[in-house]
Formats: sequence, structure tokens, C-alpha cells
Amino acid sequence: MKFEKSESFAISLDQNDPLREFRAEFHIPKMDGKEHLYLCGNSLGLQPKSTKAAILQELSDWETFGVEGHFHAKKPWMAYHEYLNEKLARIVGAKSSEVVAMNSLTTNLHLLMASFYRPTKLRHKIVIETSAFPSDQYAVASQLRFHGYDPHEAMIELAPRPGEDVLRTEDIVAWFDKNGSEVALVLMGGVNYYTGQAFDVSAITKAAQDKGCFVGWDMAHAAGNILLKLHEWNVDFAAWCSYKYLNSGPGGIAAAFVHEKHHASALPRLAGWWGHDKSSRFTMPRDFVPIQTAEAWQLSNPPIFQLAAFDASLEIFDRAGMNSLRKKSEDLTSYLEFLLESIPNKLFKIITPKEKAHRGCQLSLQFTSGGKNFFEKLSRAGVIADWREPDVIRVAPVPLYNSFLDVWNFSRFL
Repeated sequence: MKFEKSESFAISLDQNDPLREFRAEFHIPKMDGKEHLYLCGNSLGLQPKSTKAAILQELSDWETFGVEGHFHAKKPWMAYHEYLNEKLARIVGAKSSEVVAMNSLTTNLHLLMASFYRPTKLRHKIVIETSAFPSDQYAVASQLRFHGYDPHEAMIELAPRPGEDVLRTEDIVAWFDKNGSEVALVLMGGVNYYTGQAFDVSAITKAAQDKGCFVGWDMAHAAGNILLKLHEWNVDFAAWCSYKYLNSGPGGIAAAFVHEKHHASALPRLAGWWGHDKSSRFTMPRDFVPIQTAEAWQLSNPPIFQLAAFDASLEIFDRAGMNSLRKKSEDLTSYLEFLLESIPNKLFKIITPKEKAHRGCQLSLQFTSGGKNFFEKLSRAGVIADWREPDVIRVAPVPLYNSFLDVWNFSRFL
């Protein structure tokens, strides 16, 4: 597409956008009655207008049925998490038996590492990317300490080449070819939260598994953002939150993926009763019998109100379709990049990769000076983006509710 630097061109793109009607299904925050320019869905997605009704339905069923809501609610609570599985699977490219909504993101990562981090004397290192989200670094470091290893020695942070902002796939593959025999586990982010780089999950997973490593991914910034094929790529496990691109609300329930090849394996797990075989769960047996799906990694019965909010958003994704959303996302982000690069004497550079395959809808703007003051000016003007220390403003035009006119208006602010 050949872009033009004009408001009328942005409006014409919106008029021809097949997904334009979805914006009206979300609440856009306002200031003094005027809509904010919201470009922060990579931190917290906007609320679907259907969310309130979904939660009120569960409140009504609780009011009406009490405990019997587990069986007689409009969506009986006993199986509520199962209603999400098919839609979740379509988001991440999995089988419905390989996904489950449960817990919070870092809790899920710990539960999965309890199963997949199997260190030995010769193979005990964990690989993560440099500038990974701090919670992932904390989780990995604490797992290493729990097993008696020094994170300074056993946590390997893959870094870009000197003078570069992002990692090269060929460098990662080459590193595993040389050092993979020392690695027990890989835990990387599908999309790096800081730079916005989308990693080649398929190539990296294969390179690490060829050396005998288990491979897991934090898909917090990837799920609902880029096209994923977790089953086809043979990923061992993954976890993600749902309150960013998936719009489930602040602190909303997270989700996990475990490849079907591990469902009947002898891998250890930290067990809870909601992961126990459903046919005998309520006979309260002494011995744990795992469900032969990803549900075996569940611990307790899930929070119904959070599931209701999540399901309301997933229903919108199902109607929009990830392929269509990804196409619009590429166009929105490319248009934003075009406009930003045309700004004269700009005080920032874009550190997110230029290649569409290597990024989602986020562009990270690294400022040479005055970035924090500039961000505060944007905020006062009604622009909601995201500041990350020490020098980056993250901007995310989300295809479900952001428009090409939003992108044009942001460029005018800059």
C-alpha cells in the first residue's frame, strides 16, 4: 500500500476498513467529554461493551441459584472454563485440549516450570532474552535458586549484537547450536515487551529442541496480537495474560498451553483438585489422577466473573478473526511508522523491527533526550500511550478499536 501524509487519506482508509464497526463495541475513555487517543492496548485493553452484561448474568445466576449455579446457571459454573477453550485455541493456534484459562501469568509460568524445568548437573541452565519483562526474570531466577543454582551463572540472557536494538534469529539459532547441550529450559517472550520485537517462535523452538531443551514461551504480548501456531510449531508450553490485547479487564484471568504430546507423560506437576479427573473429582479420592489435557495443570476452581469478562472479549475475536485482525494490524502499524519517520528533526528513533513478520502492533520510540517530559505532555493532551524507563514511549494501535485516524492524530501530536 502506498501511504499518503494527510488526514483525508487516513479517513479514506477507515472508510474502507472491513473491521471498522468493531470500534463501536468498546468503551473509549474520555476527558471532558472528548475521547482520549488510546494507544495503550499493549498494557491494558479497552472494555468491550458486552462485558458488563456477561458479568451481570453471573451475578444474577448467583443471586437466583446460590451454589446450584454450578449446575443450573445459564452457563453452569462447573464447566465454565471449558466454554472458552475453542475460542482460546483459535487465538494461539492450538487444539482445544491444549489450552486452559487459569490463574495469573506468572503463577502459570511457575506451575509449568515445575513440570518442564528438569535440571541435571550437566544441563541446568535456563535461557531468556535480555530485557525480558522483569516478572519473567524474577520467576526464572527464583526457580534456579529453588533448585540450588546461582542465577548469575545459570540464567543466560541472549543479547543483541553491540550497537543493535533487537536480536537476530540466526544469532539465536547459532547460539543453541553451540551451547544448547547445557540448557535445560528456554523461556522467552513471543513479543518482547520493551522493543516490540516478535521472535521467530518456530525456528527458535526447533533449534533449542534439536539440542534436547524444553521450550516455553511467555505470550503476554503476542496472544491476540500476532498469528500463532503453538501446536504446529511444537512448542512444549506457553502462558499469557488476557488483559492486554485480549481485553479481559485489569488483572484478568490468564491462560496456558501444554502441547498434547505431554498430556499423558510422566512429567511431575504441582497438583490441585481442579486438575483431577472429572469423573471422580467429587468422590474426593486420596490419589491425584490428572485430566489428560492441559486442564491437568489447573489447581482450583476458576473465578467465574473473570471468565465471563474474558469470554465476552473472545466472542468478539471470534467474529473478527485473527487473520483479518493481523492484516489490519500490519497496515495500521506500517502507516504509523510511515508518519513517524516523516517527522523532521525528531528526537527519537523506532527500535522495533521494520519487518512486519518481526513485530506486532507496537512501535517503541526511543528518545535521545526529554522523553519523559514529552510523554507527560502527551498525557495532558489526552493521548494515552505507555512510558518505559529509561527512554521509551510504547505506542500500540490495536486493530479491534483503533483507527487510521487515531494514527494520523498521534503523528500530528508528535
